[in-house]
Formats: sequence, structure tokens, C-alpha cells
Amino acid sequence: MDDLIQEFIAETRETLEALSGEIVAWEAEPGDRARLDAIFRFVHTVKGSCGFLDLPRLGRLSHAAEDVLAQVRAGERVPDRALVNAVLAVVDRIGELVEAIDSGTSLDDSGDELLIAALAEGAEEISQSLGNGGTRAASRSVRLNVDLLDRMMSGMSDMVLARNELARRLRGGDIDPTIEAALERLSLTVGEMRDTVTRTRMQKIDALFSALPRMVRDTAAGLSKSVQLHVEGADVELDREMIEMMRDPLVHIIRNAIDHGIESPAERRAAGKRETGRLSVSARQSGNQIIIEIVDDGRGIDTEKLIRKMAAIGPRSERELRALSERAKLDLVFQPGLSSKDEVTEVSGRGVGMDVVRASIEQIGGRVDLDSTLGKGLRIAIHVPLTLSIISAIVVGAGGQRFAIPRQAIEEIVTDRSDAIRIDTLGATPIATVRERRMPLIDLGDILGLERGGEGGPQMLAIVSVSGGSYALSVDTVLDNEELVIKPASPAVMSTGLYAGQTLPDSGLPMLLLDCAGMASVAGLNFNRDANQGFEVEEAEQEETGTPALLFRDLDGVRRAVPLVAVDRVEQVEAAAVRFAGGRFRATIDGRILPVAAQGEIEGRGRLNVLRLKDGANEVSYAIDEALDIILLPEEVVAAREPGPVAGVALVGGEQIELLDVFWVFDEHADREEDDDAEAPLCLIADTTDGWMASFVRPLLESAGYRVTAQLAPGESPAIVLSSDEAPPELAEKAPVVRLRRRRAASGAGDDSVYRYDRVGLLSALEARMSSRGGR
Repeated sequence: MDDLIQEFIAETRETLEALSGEIVAWEAEPGDRARLDAIFRFVHTVKGSCGFLDLPRLGRLSHAAEDVLAQVRAGERVPDRALVNAVLAVVDRIGELVEAIDSGTSLDDSGDELLIAALAEGAEEISQSLGNGGTRAASRSVRLNVDLLDRMMSGMSDMVLARNELARRLRGGDIDPTIEAALERLSLTVGEMRDTVTRTRMQKIDALFSALPRMVRDTAAGLSKSVQLHVEGADVELDREMIEMMRDPLVHIIRNAIDHGIESPAERRAAGKRETGRLSVSARQSGNQIIIEIVDDGRGIDTEKLIRKMAAIGPRSERELRALSERAKLDLVFQPGLSSKDEVTEVSGRGVGMDVVRASIEQIGGRVDLDSTLGKGLRIAIHVPLTLSIISAIVVGAGGQRFAIPRQAIEEIVTDRSDAIRIDTLGATPIATVRERRMPLIDLGDILGLERGGEGGPQMLAIVSVSGGSYALSVDTVLDNEELVIKPASPAVMSTGLYAGQTLPDSGLPMLLLDCAGMASVAGLNFNRDANQGFEVEEAEQEETGTPALLFRDLDGVRRAVPLVAVDRVEQVEAAAVRFAGGRFRATIDGRILPVAAQGEIEGRGRLNVLRLKDGANEVSYAIDEALDIILLPEEVVAAREPGPVAGVALVGGEQIELLDVFWVFDEHADREEDDDAEAPLCLIADTTDGWMASFVRPLLESAGYRVTAQLAPGESPAIVLSSDEAPPELAEKAPVVRLRRRRAASGAGDDSVYRYDRVGLLSALEARMSSRGGR
């Protein structure tokens, strides 16, 4: 409201200055209809603004003057000297009140009624005696034409390019220290001017949000729905041009959220929700971009419904669509001609809109991200640059060409030859490990389809941060840090999803600005986020089921999986580094000799992919053909009938996948010193069901230093009992019992059992139970 009052004060001042001579001229020529209309419009505008801004004194004065001027316009009254004096007095008082509002001082209202009375016929003496002006405070603002601001920004952009070119030419030779100092001062001045000129184009995003309450109310009423709107971040500033270009996409998204997303009151009651839907619109600044989020607590996006409709339209089949990633399924809403509504309404259902929304946002160098939870709501995040003018960028080279990357998107730049950097391959996906931090690796030359000349030297890795995660971008060289003037590229270039705009640096050669989030999307990287961010989550989060595992093709051609927690990394070794020695295959890796386990032929291969498995104390390498994917293993696993390299079989995506028995791998292949069995505690496995513990748990316990038996010898007593059910009473009285459960979550507060795949938890429970009974 303060901003609106300041705008009202500025507009009123400007109009008063323009009208000060018009009223006197109108007195000299009462028949001048143009001047009469100008004065009438002024008091009419003041009256309307006063009603909105709650300024009753100004409203009464302007309303009285409007009535009298309306009589003059209608020919009901002649504008004599007394009337002109009265109108001048009212206009003067309006100016005094405006100055009082601006300075925050009070103004006596005793003369207001006399001024209003002076507008009546026969009040000449009163009106003449009250026509004195007030003291006006010095104005600190001025209104400029938008075209003038655009010309200022264009000139500022040219100045930045000239400064960059001058700096580049001076760097080419010996620089006089005085010239270098002058250039430094010039750079600082240009930077300050750039920021100042950019600020002149900035406008509070409230100009975009102010119309939303009325639109939400009318749209919801037309659809017989109840929607509560919550707006945050209205004080965030954005380039004026960006605000105008965002207006239509935002309106369409809001209307879609009410029509498509938020259910009717009856549907919400049936789903256990409040009858009033919640819609949140917020804005925040992140670096040199603005993130606008629209979050609703409606039904979310039904991807199954989208797939059926898309398959009916063609050309892709339903099977192809179901094979898409979850993010790609959500992005189907941007397909032209596709709508999630079955019926056409005044708001939506015609299949026109979301594709245009994304195209409009991408045209200004932005992007749209979707996060949806079926039955809970949808979150739409719109990322747009703060301004379309000048940004700080890092210039990199790849394939002999130069590209710019926004500076705020880069966390750090390292070389792949550093000791803290390791690059591995997971299937066909390269993975970079930077100081023990794993992240996907994208090669800029490969994703842009550029050819490299020769072997080249070490690659540079730019650690790029995008919404939801980070990745490493491999480039040939890092060339410079420049301030660049950015403009949208052609639609054909922007449609690739790899570029955010174009620029003309001081070299004079056009250069493209890379879209960091777009490259991640094209490369197939998926960073998951909470779709309900922005609302208080009333329901408890559902526990994620399944154990992360690495799916691979083994040397014998069988697809198998191994728990991801046991895999340190996947890497390639030369066949010459693997040989049969000491009764088993061993590989020389990183200056160490590691045992190699395998199911299949190792000989005859030029290179081997190996899984480096670790259990904390020991390390074993397991030879495979190819790493395929990371999957989630279900809780239900069918155990193998006999102990061996296969622990069991799980159903993953309708396919039976064998599970590598990590316990067997370490038991059979790890190099370790033999423990003194005479001092090892005896663990009794009380498993009379499916033999699962004998196959899965026994190798783990033996590798941890326990003696394990399924049946006690005469006179033998266990130090600990491991059972999948309640242990026999006679055993429970002699030794502590640890029970294993099949499900990850405990059944209640009193359940002290251990999840059977929790290796650390199992060993800790054994130690704790024996310590409490003095068994070890």
C-alpha cells in the first residue's frame, strides 16, 4: 500500500503542476471545453484513488469539485470568477494534503467545509479569502519514458562491450601502470553505472501478483470451488520487461491450478481434505535469477491418464510412454494438443496452453520444473533471469568453440588430474567423485556433438549447481570471466534446451550462453524434490521401501544385483593386471593386490569391469561384464536352496533378478588372518523355516569372528541365539536372543527385533545382548 500511495503522490504532483496554469486560462476563457475536461479528469481521478487508498478528506474535496464541474460541463452553471476561485482553492488544498501525506505531518481540517461551501453560487468572498497554496517538499522522484530507459540500457551494454574490448587489447602487451590504474577505475565506474541503470528497470513483482486475488476469486466462483490464495515475496524486484512477459503464463498456470488441480468441495471431503483448497504463489531471488513457485494441494498430475491420452493421439505407443522417467511423464503436459481434462470448460480442456506457457518462458531464457504427488498436489517452479541485460559469466572452450556459463551456477572449477578427483563409469554413465562427493559427469563436447582434434590435455571440470542437485561439466579449457550482454537466441536454438541466450563479447564473435538446467535435462539427469514444498505436510511421510542395489550383467551373461552399500566403486582394469596366483585370480589396482571373484570366464578379455566391494575391514573385487542401472530391491526375496554365490532371487520390474551373496564373496575370497576359534563366541542359528539365515547370515557372522552352528553338540552352550521367530524357552533362559524380522519397520515401540538386511544393526545387537549377559 505504501508504494501505491507514493505513486498517487507523484502522479498528483505532476498533474497539479500541469493544471496550475490551465485553471487560470480557463477563467479567462470559460468556454474552453478542453481545459474544463482536463480539470474535471483530475478531480475525478483523485476522487477514485482516494476511495481505494482510504483518504476520506481528499475524497470529500475532490467529490465536491467534481459535482460542480459536472454541472458546468452539462451547461447547468456558468464558470464565473467566484466558481474559478473556489475550484482553485480546492485544488490548492488537495496539493497541501498531498504534501502533508508525503511528509507525514497533520493538517487542520477546519477549513475543508468552508472550501466545499465556497463552491456554491454566491460564495465569492469566502472562496477568494481561502485560495492560498501550501509549501511543497522537494521532489526526489521523476517519471521517465520507458523508451528512454531502454536506450539507457542499450548504451550501457555498448559501454560494457567497449570496456571489455579495451581490457583485452591492453592485456595483449605491456601495460603502463597508470593506464592499468585508469582502466581499473573505469571498470569500477562502469560496473556501478551498470547496476544503477539496471535498477531503473527493476519493478516489484507485486505488479504481477496484485491482480491474482481477484482472478482466483472469480475463477473459483465460476467453477463452484473454494480456494484460499497465499502470496509471498511481493517485494522481490524483477526487470520490467520480464514482468510483462511473465503475466500471461502466470495467469494460465493459476487458472489451470484451480480448474485442473484443486478438487470440488465434495471431492476434497471424500479425500479427507479441507473443503477450501490452498494455492500458494511465491517469489524469491536466487543468484541472478528469480524463482516463482505455484503450489496447490489438489489432485496432482495423473501421469497414467496422460499416458493413455498421449498414446491415443500418437505417435508413441503406451508401452514406450510407460518406459519414460517420472520427470518425462510429467513433462507430457507440455505436449501440444494434450489436456488432462475430459470435458471442455470456459477455463481449459482444449489442449492449448501449457506448451505455449513453456515456450514463452523459455523465450526469455527461463525454464519450468514440475513436481507432483498424486492426490496431494502440484508444485510448478518457474526460473527466469533477473534481467535480460548483463550477467557475469565464465567463458569455456570445447571442440574449438567458446561458450558462456552463468557465473552464479558454477560452484568451483577443478582439473581431472587432481588427486582429489576420480572419474568412474557406471555402465555408459560417467561419474565424477570430487573429494568423496559423487555426481554425474556431462562432457560438453559430447552433449553438443562437437569433434575434438587430437588427444588434448587434461580436462577441466566445472561443478555446476542446478535446482535439486549438482553435476560436473567437462570442458577443454576455461578461458575468461566476463560481463556479457545477454539476449534471447533464435527459437530454433532455444528449442534444443541447451542454451539460455546469445551474446556478442569483445572479440566480435557471437557466443551462446549455456542453460545449465537444460543440459542436465537433455543428459537425462534427474534430481528429485518434494512436490509439496510450500505447504505444511499434515500426513507422515511414507517410508521408502526397498534396498538400493546395483544392477549388472555378469560374465556368464546373467543379470544380477548387489546391495549398493557394499559397492565402493566401479572401474575398469587392464587384463594384464589380472593373473591367477596363489590359488585364485588377483588384480593389481591402485598399487594393491586384490582378490578377484567371478562367475564366468575372465580369460580372453582386453579389459575387465570390476566392482570394488568393501565391508569396512576387507576389500574384494568382483569381475562383471557391464554395470547397468541402480534399482530398488523389494523386501520379499526368495532365498537360494544352497549356500553359494547367489543369495536369492527378487522380482524387479517383472523380471527375476539373482542377488549376489556378498557374505559368500567375502567369506570365500577375502584375504584375512584366521581368528582363534577357541576364543570366538558361539552363535546358535535357530532357523527351522526356509534356511535363509544359514545362506545369508552365517557367512556374515563367521566373517565377523563368530562360530556359527545350527545344532548344539553335547555339552555345548551358545553365547547368543539368532532366531527368526521366538526362540525355544530352554534356549532363551540360557543365552540372550536376537530376533530378525522380515520388514524394515518395527511393529511397535516394544519390538526389539532387527531388520534382517541391516548388517550393522545385527552385529551391534549381538554385541549389546552378549555384553548385557556377560557372554563375551
